Amino acid sequence: MFAERLAADSARIQAHFDTVLAGLSRLPVVQAMGYAVQGGKRLRGFMVLEGARLHDVAPKRAIWPACAIEALHAYSLVHDDLPCMDDDDLRRGRPTVHVKWDEGTAVLAGDALQALAFELCAHEGCGPAEVRADLALSLARASGARGMVLGQALDIAAEQAEAPLTLDQITRLQAGKTGALIEWAACAGARLAGADTAPLRDYARALGLAFQIADDILDEEGDAEKAGKRLRKDAEAGKATFVSLLGLEGARSRASELVAQAEAALAPYGEGADPLREAARFVISRES
Repeated sequence: MFAERLAADSARIQAHFDTVLAGLSRLPVVQAMGYAVQGGKRLRGFMVLEGARLHDVAPKRAIWPACAIEALHAYSLVHDDLPCMDDDDLRRGRPTVHVKWDEGTAVLAGDALQALAFELCAHEGCGPAEVRADLALSLARASGARGMVLGQALDIAAEQAEAPLTLDQITRLQAGKTGALIEWAACAGARLAGADTAPLRDYARALGLAFQIADDILDEEGDAEKAGKRLRKDAEAGKATFVSLLGLEGARSRASELVAQAEAALAPYGEGADPLREAARFVISRES
């Protein structure tokens, strides 16, 4: 059920992207934008759509913030892959944007995708003006120097530090770099409905940390072909990770505990939240 639902939502998100991007020019930067939003798990967009379903929000409203979070996530990956950042040449099993085009086009495509994310949040299709303002403001906080960018900055600083990060420091770093956008995605459906975000926020905070621990495990023992990206980067760079600090079995155990916490947070929604529970279990069993 989860796999089919995830695939259906992914197709819905891609179709909406196709419609939105078709209204732009055919310049290389727009082609690169379209390339960057293709593929991937679409887990963040899925969480937006599932959260909306839990609150009886129509899919035609929820698709806008679902695409917004996927556009913002894609921008972060395009920039993260640049030579000045992680210098990766493979993403989702394909050449990264700066490899397929050039660095300038990649920078501009990422910039444009970030702008598009806020345009989608502000679109009248999302609903009343106060809902759109709340979506845009909360996404700005989640993606900027309070959230994802803060986490990325801490990650860069850690590479230059004399001593490896502690477990508490890595947890704080990843709460921004990975967790902030996951939290926004999980809470977007409640925001669309003007409902309490607390249960979905608690779910997302546990899920976001489990996601990153699973990423560290994948980086340690995953298959690069299945993952669609270069692995073992952190180990080669001598960076502290959840695996290096907890060990493989300790990391797996902690990820399982966090998934249990995430599932428990969904209790107020009953069986209606089962797809989100399955998403939490998927996070620590994925191969990419």
